[in-house]
Amino acid sequence: MFRPITVQPEQIEQKSFQIIDEEIGEHTFSEEQYAVVQRVIHASADFELGKSLLFHPRAVEAGVAAIRAGKKIVADVQMVQVGINKARIEKYGGSVHVYISDEDVMKEAKRLNTTRAIVAMRKAVKEAEGGIFAIGNAPTALLELIRLVKEGEARPSLIIGLPVGFVSAAESKEELAKLDVPFITNIGRKGGSTVTVAALNALSILAERE
Repeated sequence: MFRPITVQPEQIEQKSFQIIDEEIGEHTFSEEQYAVVQRVIHASADFELGKSLLFHPRAVEAGVAAIRAGKKIVADVQMVQVGINKARIEKYGGSVHVYISDEDVMKEAKRLNTTRAIVAMRKAVKEAEGGIFAIGNAPTALLELIRLVKEGEARPSLIIGLPVGFVSAAESKEELAKLDVPFITNIGRKGGSTVTVAALNALSILAERE
Protein backbone atom coordinates (compact mmCIF):
# COMPACT_ATOMS: atom_id res chain seq x y z
CA MET A 1 0.00 0.00 0.00
CA PHE A 2 1.33 3.44 -0.94
CA ARG A 3 2.02 5.79 1.95
CA PRO A 4 3.62 9.24 1.72
CA ILE A 5 6.79 9.79 3.72
CA THR A 6 5.28 12.89 5.30
CA VAL A 7 2.50 15.37 4.68
CA GLN A 8 4.03 18.33 6.56
CA PRO A 9 5.54 20.91 4.16
CA GLU A 10 8.42 21.85 6.48
CA GLN A 11 9.24 18.17 6.94
CA ILE A 12 9.22 17.61 3.18
CA GLU A 13 11.68 20.47 2.69
CA GLN A 14 13.87 19.28 5.55
CA LYS A 15 13.92 15.75 4.14
CA SER A 16 14.72 17.09 0.67
CA PHE A 17 17.70 19.07 1.97
CA GLN A 18 18.90 16.01 3.86
CA ILE A 19 18.82 13.97 0.63
CA ILE A 20 20.67 16.74 -1.23
CA ASP A 21 23.37 16.84 1.45
CA GLU A 22 23.76 13.07 1.26
CA GLU A 23 23.91 12.89 -2.54
CA ILE A 24 25.85 15.97 -3.63
CA GLY A 25 29.22 14.52 -2.71
CA GLU A 26 32.39 16.58 -2.53
CA HIS A 27 32.24 20.22 -3.54
CA THR A 28 34.27 23.39 -3.17
CA PHE A 29 31.47 25.84 -2.38
CA SER A 30 31.66 28.00 0.72
CA GLU A 31 28.94 27.65 3.35
CA GLU A 32 27.08 30.70 2.02
CA GLN A 33 27.44 29.62 -1.61
CA TYR A 34 26.23 26.14 -0.76
CA ALA A 35 23.04 27.63 0.69
CA VAL A 36 22.32 28.92 -2.82
CA VAL A 37 23.39 25.68 -4.51
CA GLN A 38 21.16 23.68 -2.19
CA ARG A 39 18.11 25.78 -3.06
CA VAL A 40 18.84 25.52 -6.78
CA ILE A 41 19.06 21.74 -6.58
CA HIS A 42 15.92 21.64 -4.45
CA ALA A 43 14.07 23.61 -7.13
CA SER A 44 15.37 21.59 -10.08
CA ALA A 45 16.29 18.13 -8.72
CA ASP A 46 19.35 18.57 -10.92
CA PHE A 47 22.69 17.96 -9.22
CA GLU A 48 24.62 18.63 -12.42
CA LEU A 49 23.07 22.07 -12.64
CA GLY A 50 23.77 22.78 -8.98
CA LYS A 51 27.40 21.75 -9.24
CA SER A 52 27.84 23.90 -12.35
CA LEU A 53 27.07 27.14 -10.47
CA LEU A 54 29.77 29.80 -10.56
CA PHE A 55 30.09 32.57 -7.98
CA HIS A 56 32.01 35.80 -8.11
CA PRO A 57 33.96 35.97 -4.81
CA ARG A 58 31.74 38.81 -3.55
CA ALA A 59 28.46 37.50 -5.00
CA VAL A 60 26.67 36.31 -1.87
CA GLU A 61 27.96 39.19 0.26
CA ALA A 62 26.88 41.74 -2.36
CA GLY A 63 23.47 40.18 -2.85
CA VAL A 64 22.71 40.05 0.86
CA ALA A 65 23.90 43.65 1.33
CA ALA A 66 21.74 44.85 -1.58
CA ILE A 67 18.65 43.15 -0.16
CA ARG A 68 19.26 44.61 3.30
CA ALA A 69 19.77 48.05 1.74
CA GLY A 70 16.38 47.83 0.02
CA LYS A 71 17.78 47.92 -3.50
CA LYS A 72 15.44 47.23 -6.40
CA ILE A 73 15.34 43.78 -7.94
CA VAL A 74 14.89 43.53 -11.70
CA ALA A 75 13.54 40.32 -13.26
CA ASP A 76 13.75 39.66 -16.98
CA VAL A 77 10.30 38.01 -17.15
CA GLN A 78 7.15 37.76 -15.06
CA MET A 79 7.83 34.14 -14.15
CA VAL A 80 10.87 35.25 -12.17
CA GLN A 81 9.00 38.15 -10.62
CA VAL A 82 6.12 35.93 -9.48
CA GLY A 83 8.36 33.35 -7.83
CA ILE A 84 10.40 35.75 -5.69
CA ASN A 85 9.48 35.84 -2.02
CA LYS A 86 8.47 39.49 -1.91
CA ALA A 87 7.78 39.59 1.83
CA ARG A 88 11.48 39.08 2.58
CA ILE A 89 12.44 41.72 0.00
CA GLU A 90 9.85 44.26 1.13
CA LYS A 91 10.91 43.76 4.75
CA TYR A 92 13.98 45.86 3.94
CA GLY A 93 12.18 48.36 1.71
CA GLY A 94 12.99 46.60 -1.56
CA SER A 95 10.72 45.88 -4.51
CA VAL A 96 10.66 43.62 -7.56
CA HIS A 97 10.26 44.98 -11.08
CA VAL A 98 9.93 43.60 -14.60
CA TYR A 99 9.84 45.89 -17.62
CA ILE A 100 9.46 43.54 -20.57
CA SER A 101 5.70 44.15 -20.96
CA ASP A 102 5.78 47.90 -20.41
CA GLU A 103 4.07 49.75 -23.23
CA ASP A 104 7.05 52.01 -23.90
CA VAL A 105 9.37 48.99 -24.03
CA MET A 106 7.16 47.20 -26.54
CA LYS A 107 6.91 50.30 -28.74
CA GLU A 108 10.65 50.92 -28.67
CA ALA A 109 11.46 47.28 -29.43
CA LYS A 110 9.17 47.43 -32.45
CA ARG A 111 10.69 50.71 -33.61
CA LEU A 112 14.22 49.37 -33.33
CA ASN A 113 13.27 45.90 -34.63
CA THR A 114 14.91 44.28 -31.64
CA THR A 115 13.78 42.17 -28.69
CA ARG A 116 11.75 43.48 -25.79
CA ALA A 117 14.27 41.84 -23.45
CA ILE A 118 17.04 44.09 -24.76
CA VAL A 119 14.99 47.28 -24.50
CA ALA A 120 13.76 46.27 -21.04
CA MET A 121 17.36 46.06 -19.79
CA ARG A 122 18.10 49.51 -21.17
CA LYS A 123 15.16 50.88 -19.22
CA ALA A 124 15.93 48.87 -16.10
CA VAL A 125 19.50 50.09 -15.65
CA LYS A 126 18.22 53.67 -15.55
CA GLU A 127 15.62 52.92 -12.89
CA ALA A 128 17.41 50.36 -10.71
CA GLU A 129 20.99 51.51 -10.28
CA GLY A 130 22.77 49.38 -7.71
CA GLY A 131 20.03 46.78 -7.85
CA ILE A 132 20.01 43.03 -8.31
CA PHE A 133 19.31 41.79 -11.83
CA ALA A 134 17.78 38.29 -11.94
CA ILE A 135 17.77 36.85 -15.46
CA GLY A 136 16.44 33.34 -15.94
CA ASN A 137 14.82 33.27 -19.36
CA ALA A 138 16.33 35.62 -21.93
CA PRO A 139 20.01 35.31 -22.95
CA THR A 140 19.56 38.49 -24.99
CA ALA A 141 18.69 40.36 -21.79
CA LEU A 142 21.85 39.08 -20.12
CA LEU A 143 24.04 39.94 -23.11
CA GLU A 144 22.61 43.46 -23.23
CA LEU A 145 23.16 43.92 -19.50
CA ILE A 146 26.76 42.77 -19.90
CA ARG A 147 27.24 45.31 -22.69
CA LEU A 148 25.79 48.08 -20.55
CA VAL A 149 28.09 47.14 -17.66
CA LYS A 150 31.14 47.15 -19.92
CA GLU A 151 30.20 50.58 -21.28
CA GLY A 152 29.69 52.01 -17.80
CA GLU A 153 25.96 52.51 -18.20
CA ALA A 154 24.96 49.88 -15.62
CA ARG A 155 26.21 49.42 -12.07
CA PRO A 156 24.34 46.46 -10.56
CA SER A 157 25.08 45.18 -7.09
CA LEU A 158 24.66 41.61 -8.33
CA ILE A 159 23.74 39.82 -11.54
CA ILE A 160 22.05 36.45 -11.23
CA GLY A 161 22.40 35.21 -14.80
CA LEU A 162 20.92 31.76 -15.26
CA PRO A 163 19.06 31.83 -18.60
CA VAL A 164 18.12 28.52 -20.16
CA GLY A 165 18.23 27.60 -23.83
CA PHE A 166 20.10 26.49 -26.92
CA VAL A 167 20.79 29.87 -28.56
CA SER A 168 23.27 32.12 -26.73
CA ALA A 169 22.40 30.85 -23.24
CA ALA A 170 25.73 29.17 -22.53
CA GLU A 171 27.64 31.90 -24.34
CA SER A 172 25.97 34.71 -22.39
CA LYS A 173 26.90 33.05 -19.11
CA GLU A 174 30.50 32.62 -20.25
CA GLU A 175 30.64 36.36 -20.88
CA LEU A 176 29.07 37.14 -17.51
CA ALA A 177 31.72 35.08 -15.73
CA LYS A 178 34.41 37.36 -17.21
CA LEU A 179 33.01 40.50 -15.58
CA ASP A 180 34.50 42.04 -12.47
CA VAL A 181 30.99 42.56 -11.12
CA PRO A 182 29.39 40.28 -8.51
CA PHE A 183 27.54 37.49 -10.31
CA ILE A 184 25.95 34.08 -9.87
CA THR A 185 25.79 32.02 -13.03
CA ASN A 186 26.45 28.50 -14.28
CA ILE A 187 28.16 26.59 -17.03
CA GLY A 188 26.12 25.32 -19.97
CA ARG A 189 22.61 25.48 -21.37
CA LYS A 190 20.72 24.64 -18.20
CA GLY A 191 19.07 27.26 -16.05
CA GLY A 192 15.65 28.89 -16.12
CA SER A 193 13.25 31.04 -14.17
CA THR A 194 12.77 28.47 -11.41
CA VAL A 195 16.45 28.20 -10.54
CA THR A 196 16.93 31.97 -10.80
CA VAL A 197 14.13 32.42 -8.29
CA ALA A 198 15.67 29.76 -6.05
CA ALA A 199 19.03 31.55 -6.05
CA LEU A 200 17.48 34.90 -5.18
CA ASN A 201 15.24 33.44 -2.50
CA ALA A 202 18.27 31.76 -0.95
CA LEU A 203 19.96 35.16 -0.71
CA SER A 204 16.89 36.71 0.93
CA ILE A 205 16.88 33.91 3.52
CA LEU A 206 20.56 34.61 4.22
CA ALA A 207 19.72 38.32 4.51
CA GLU A 208 17.30 37.58 7.34
CA ARG A 209 19.99 35.82 9.35
CA GLU A 210 21.50 38.52 11.53
